Amino acid sequence: MCHHVAYIKLSKRTFCRAGVQNLQQQLTHQLQISQPILIHEEQAYSRLLAICLQHCKQIQGRRLFDEMPQRLKQASRAVDLIHAQSVIHGFDSNGKLGNAIVDLHAKCGNMVFSQKAFDRLEQRDTLAWNSILSMYSRRGKLEDVVQLFGSMQGSGMEPNQFTYAIVLSVCARLADVVLGKAVHCHVMKTGFVCNSFCEGSLIDMYAKCGIVDDASRIFDGCVYSDTVSWTAMIGGYVQVGLPDKAIGLFKDMLKLGHVPDQVAFVTVISACVESGRFDDARQLFDKMRDPNVVAWNVMVSGHARDGCYHMAIDYFISMTRYEIKPTRSTLGSVLSAIANTFDIDCGSQVHALATKQGLFSNVYVGSSLINMYAKCQEMGSARRVFDALDDKNTILWNTMLGGYAQNRNADEVIGLFINMRHFGFIPDEFTYTSVLSASASLKSVELGKQLHSVVVKNKFNMNLFVGNALVDMYAKSSSLQDAMKQFSMIKNRDNVSWNAMIVRFVQEEEANKAFSLFQKMRKDVITPDEVCFASLLSACANIQSLTKGKQLHSLLVKLNMETSLYAGSSLLDMYSKCGVISDAQEVYSSMPEKSVASTNALISGYVVQNSIKSALSLFIDMLSGGLLIPSEVTLATLLDGCNEPSKLTLGRQIHNLVIKYGFSSYDDEFLAVSLLGMYFNTRVPPDAMVVFSELPNPKSTVLWTAVLSGLAQNDCSDKALEIYQEMRRNNSMPDQATFVSILKACAALASLQDGHVVHSLVFHSSFDSDELTCSGLVDMYAKCGDIASSSQVFKEIINKKDVITWNSMIVGFAKNGYAENALQIFNEMMESNIKPDDITFLGVLTACSHAGKVSEGRSIFDSMINHYKIEPRTDHISCMIDLLGRWGYLKEAEDIIDELEFKPNAMIWATFLGACRIHGDDRRGKRASVELANLEPESSASFVLLSNIYAASGRWDQVKFVRREMKEKGVKKHPGCSWIKLGQSTHLFVSGDDSHSSCSEIYALLKQLKAPMKDQGYVQLML
Repeated sequence: MCHHVAYIKLSKRTFCRAGVQNLQQQLTHQLQISQPILIHEEQAYSRLLAICLQHCKQIQGRRLFDEMPQRLKQASRAVDLIHAQSVIHGFDSNGKLGNAIVDLHAKCGNMVFSQKAFDRLEQRDTLAWNSILSMYSRRGKLEDVVQLFGSMQGSGMEPNQFTYAIVLSVCARLADVVLGKAVHCHVMKTGFVCNSFCEGSLIDMYAKCGIVDDASRIFDGCVYSDTVSWTAMIGGYVQVGLPDKAIGLFKDMLKLGHVPDQVAFVTVISACVESGRFDDARQLFDKMRDPNVVAWNVMVSGHARDGCYHMAIDYFISMTRYEIKPTRSTLGSVLSAIANTFDIDCGSQVHALATKQGLFSNVYVGSSLINMYAKCQEMGSARRVFDALDDKNTILWNTMLGGYAQNRNADEVIGLFINMRHFGFIPDEFTYTSVLSASASLKSVELGKQLHSVVVKNKFNMNLFVGNALVDMYAKSSSLQDAMKQFSMIKNRDNVSWNAMIVRFVQEEEANKAFSLFQKMRKDVITPDEVCFASLLSACANIQSLTKGKQLHSLLVKLNMETSLYAGSSLLDMYSKCGVISDAQEVYSSMPEKSVASTNALISGYVVQNSIKSALSLFIDMLSGGLLIPSEVTLATLLDGCNEPSKLTLGRQIHNLVIKYGFSSYDDEFLAVSLLGMYFNTRVPPDAMVVFSELPNPKSTVLWTAVLSGLAQNDCSDKALEIYQEMRRNNSMPDQATFVSILKACAALASLQDGHVVHSLVFHSSFDSDELTCSGLVDMYAKCGDIASSSQVFKEIINKKDVITWNSMIVGFAKNGYAENALQIFNEMMESNIKPDDITFLGVLTACSHAGKVSEGRSIFDSMINHYKIEPRTDHISCMIDLLGRWGYLKEAEDIIDELEFKPNAMIWATFLGACRIHGDDRRGKRASVELANLEPESSASFVLLSNIYAASGRWDQVKFVRREMKEKGVKKHPGCSWIKLGQSTHLFVSGDDSHSSCSEIYALLKQLKAPMKDQGYVQLML
């Protein structure tokens, strides 16, 4: 036998590769060379084969990317060196070494090198075929496996049990039962039908193809059912959704004495988790001896998916205590659980562990970290994770975009989207949903339409997710016509599609359109979800439609959703706002599980019904139960119930609770708004201002507006103007509510100059097209006496849909003596089909009174009661008495008073007394004066008006009598006052006051004016 010799040397190129030095030294040592020496080829061949087989054995063909990445890298480098040496010596395609090289390349996932080495083989054995088949199977190239299997058979190479197991696994994944049956025939022909590998693979194939009966027949026909067969059958039942049978079979396995392996345990535990039988899953897990990482993963991920977030985290902590190294799947699941518990500290620890184990750079772990930080509102940390990842893909970009969108960082979303496209990443449907969500939050129709064009250009406009996002974007941008157009283009609408439109119609107070769309939804056989019901019940509450609310309640009962937390809370809110608090209580009592939200809804109902005692009682029950912790909404609702001075003490106690529960940072500003509102409603503006001063800067427009509104309603209009100016100095931009509040303050002060300044900002900030703001302008100009400007603003309002707008103009004309104009506006209102309310009729009756239109006033008053079903208030009655009394119908006015079903108040008697003064009716005047004095003994009005009646008729003895009576009773006439604004200063003048800095000059000028005034016939009033 001829022995060949050769030089074996390692190529210089391989020495230069990072991390190769140790491996090179090991290989050199095993070949017994420290320098190029002459050895036999057979010896080199044998040693290379031994090294190759050793590495094959170490990684065993398993996918160890998570568990042993270093060993996998080492094996990959080793096969490169071995392959290089075998090529140098010309025996890379010979015999066992060539086949082993193919096997090692395949197990390391080197698909290109594995295929090239396979193609060079002179004689392929079953090992090589199985290696290449297995590699393509792992890479998901299932059709290639099928083709290679055909080539293998065509080459005359006989498959073994491992070949059939690989191919049957591919059939199962392809759900190709026809091919699976064909392979089954080959298995039977070649005599492998009783082989445990083939039996298990056949059971698995039939089960995954949904033919569990055939799988069961094979299992029952097994001569000796080993653990693999049992596990395959258990997995089959799990696959077809029969977890109970899977669990039953596992119990049979234990009874027959079979010892389940880790795979069997994991399979049956997965069955328990999927069927929601977590108690059984935990018991089985506890029975496992040294559960592997897969078992831990099942427990962590299963609990996380089921919403048992804290339990998932506990299992993860236990896993680390047992020194089981988590995989990327483990980290992804536990980070998902942490994201839902908002436990940033725990999340940071998992982040550190991922970094320590070298899994931080994994795309799946990276995206999970970004999501966790985003849910915990730590967008800075999320961005740092994103920026640190080198190998970004579309999923990572989408996760980052989604995080910004969830946290309403719309500008960041748009900027990141631009960067994503700049770096060449192709957006998918999830990208566009996040970007469109950001556009919706910006309420920018123009931006939304630009994005829509990009969506159409990239052919995503027919995608359901993107279509829904477009509907939502247009709807939230108040472009309902475009939203409806986009909605009609979606062919396969789901709940999200319908909800987007229904919710927006409700928010835009288009309740009828919302209900109409709901009916169409039902005709399309779409089952409404809780979001849909919540919106519609909110609409019922807004329009006080108890009938529709009860119909929805019936449908909820039919769908078995009435006791769910979300729908139940919405029902509570609807019944409460419709004034049926007893039904709300019944719904609350029937809920099997009460949440903070449902309790808050009932507390809110009590507050709306002004039943603060019941609200407090429920709140105390909530505290005593210990299971529910009050939220900021709870305390804000209770504060809203403290709406009058007598409830100040209670309000302060709730304020203390706000501090006690750690809510005094006011992260959610609605609590601060409620607290401010409580102090303003209880008439202690100074305390409200203290709270306002303690709020962190910069303050939002909502907070500034709450203070402005509160000051205006407490007659602190001058202070309101100061706060408004401070707000502008802080560069906070007013909104609709701000303008309405400050215009009210300007109107109260009759400060036309400040009103002009506000009007200018209204115009420049484009609020001049807002109806409610314009109504405020109409009212301000009218109360400042500038009726021409008031009328001009009213005419410039394009869509006068709100009754408040019409009321402002009617009352403005009426109060300024333009009765005919007021009545004309009322007629235009009727022609525009705007339904009048109680304020409308008050203004119209005032106009009739000023114009002397008694018959018209009677008719309008009758229409208000009988046609519009508006119950007249005290001020309506006073207005009618003024109308009749002013124009001489004192008897009719007195009859109205006598026929009232309630006791007339001071306003009514004062109005009647004023009418008696005009016509000098001292008899009726005396009666009215006595009644008024009894109701308001400390008021001077009754004495002054009666004295004027006597003075007008020349009965001076009675005048002196009235004066004496006033003096004896200690009643003093409140001095009149007037004011004038010069520049930025307001000058107040009170009768008899001498505190003004220019008092002496003013009185000197008045003294000079008295003489010419007397010459003109003016007489000084004595009272």
